[in-house]
Amino acid sequence: MYRLVCVNCRTPYPPDEIIYTCRRCGHLLAVEYDMDSVTVSRAIWDKRPISVWRYRELLPVTISPVTLQEGGTPLYHLHRLGSEMGLPYLYAKHEGMNPTGSFKDRGMTVGVSMAIQLRKSSVACASTGNTSASLAAYAAKAGIPAVVLLPAGKVALGKVAQALMHGAQVISIRGNFDRALEMVHELCLSHGLYLLNSVNPFRLEGQKTIGFEAVDQLGQVPDRMVLPVGNAGNISAVHKGMMELERLGLVDRIPMMTGIQATGSNPVVRAIEEDLPEVVPQRDPETIATAIRIGAPVNAEKALTAIRSTGGTAEEVTDEEILAMQRDLARKEGIGVEPASAASVAGVKKLVEAGVIDRDERIVCVVTGHLLKDPETVIRQCEPPREIDADLDSLLSLLQRS
Repeated sequence: MYRLVCVNCRTPYPPDEIIYTCRRCGHLLAVEYDMDSVTVSRAIWDKRPISVWRYRELLPVTISPVTLQEGGTPLYHLHRLGSEMGLPYLYAKHEGMNPTGSFKDRGMTVGVSMAIQLRKSSVACASTGNTSASLAAYAAKAGIPAVVLLPAGKVALGKVAQALMHGAQVISIRGNFDRALEMVHELCLSHGLYLLNSVNPFRLEGQKTIGFEAVDQLGQVPDRMVLPVGNAGNISAVHKGMMELERLGLVDRIPMMTGIQATGSNPVVRAIEEDLPEVVPQRDPETIATAIRIGAPVNAEKALTAIRSTGGTAEEVTDEEILAMQRDLARKEGIGVEPASAASVAGVKKLVEAGVIDRDERIVCVVTGHLLKDPETVIRQCEPPREIDADLDSLLSLLQRS
């Protein structure tokens, strides 16, 4: 049993009402479970394969879910990078290993399932790329149409290709992501499409399973979880999930929630650093990390609560620091991620150098998307292949000069 509740004024709404923000005060909604009716244990979960649906007792879907077998992503111990930083317990949860290559699949398996459960016949989103790819794939699996709005010229081609191939109606607007979200929200309210951006509280329910899996894979609660922050849904979702585990007695503490943004797109960082009660939207955000190029994060209210209530922090990293860590993850750990993903590990490096992070902390960095999401940025960073004549002498000569 669950209901929707405003995170600000606590006004409740029935679970089958199509609503995205509180009618009374305009704030965000959250899914709230009747914890007294939740029956679950580690023994029950341990009998199931690790995946989003391992944790179905803490998810709102009551029908057979629309699934592409998402979740169960690997948790890597970053031995070499951790050694360089003086962090023996540094880990990366690689969400790029989900079906469409990003963490968004966790939210979409729940979000699209809820669309079917609520008898909605079409879905829509605005996107910086990964949301569009994921929505298109899960809508295709469900057999319903999807509409996607993208900021023109601001989305990596790998992500656009996914949305197109899976059959979504993809529309580019001459404006940024924040304007695209305003437009798609208006479209959904006026024409009955089901909105599946992270303002939809059901989508975050799937994303909270990142934290559940990290605890199960690590065998304990990490001291700190570090996430890239764009629309701020992920950090909000993981925090909510950890609070639910604590209330059920399945964990005895909650990790310090730490958010990392790009220097050119950092409204959450500024709110934390300046101790502001709310985020001040940033006009014309800019960063090479397109997945977190968002100036008005929808879930900022929840994210600030997550960071402050757990003793966490927020930090910004430059594009140069992001790209350097993208290369280091690939070349020192064998982990290929898109730029926004590398922000979390780059942020840890900066925080440990500043003395904010203790060196004995167990830290889980969430890396959110696969390297192949943004191949153009990779190619621009790397030397092109060297061309030689097709004979062994030419090959040996080149290798000897390298």
